[in-house]
Amino acid sequence: MPDVILTGASGRIEGRYSPGKTETAPIALILHPHPKAGGHMNHPVAVQLYHLFMKRGFATLRFNFRGVGRSQGEFDAGIGELADAATALDWLQTSNPAASQTWVAGFDFGAYIGMQLLMRRPETDGFISVSPPTNMYDFSFLAPCPASGLFLTGSADTITPPVEVERVVTKLRTQKGITIDYEVIDKATHFWAEHLPSVEKSVSEYLDKRLAADPI
Repeated sequence: MPDVILTGASGRIEGRYSPGKTETAPIALILHPHPKAGGHMNHPVAVQLYHLFMKRGFATLRFNFRGVGRSQGEFDAGIGELADAATALDWLQTSNPAASQTWVAGFDFGAYIGMQLLMRRPETDGFISVSPPTNMYDFSFLAPCPASGLFLTGSADTITPPVEVERVVTKLRTQKGITIDYEVIDKATHFWAEHLPSVEKSVSEYLDKRLAADPI
């Protein structure tokens, strides 16, 4: 898992990269929670998502948004962070030109950025959105959502209550051509303390189902 340094619009972007197991391995980009709430690429949920893709042979990258860790720049309320994510995905695609699939996975603020990136990169095949802050940001840009994916939230999430996520999921499920999976984990909070095994189980089962239907 070598450290990598990318060049973004605000300068250096610090990342951690695991190469794919084959030349045509799919790629996955992992996006961390809110920088102003202490979010960084080594947050337990972000690391777990990274390992779940890595174990399945994906070329996987997680990185620090601008102003976090050794990444240069300052927090930009989502605009610059989306540019950072696009830079990271460009690097992943350039490093893996024969990749069979493209996935984006994010937690909290990272889920919001990931869904925006999805809209700008129609080549994306799937997404994982953990604790998406649908009550803090306007998710109406998902019209239409270009890919199938999984939304995962906790029943005890008081920061973004499940009803707020369900509102977005219900709207997306009216679209044709995509399938939106949605799981609410009993007693889990927004930050998944003591419930990381539930994240692992749900995301693993979803990835294995998708990969069985469309082998890499």
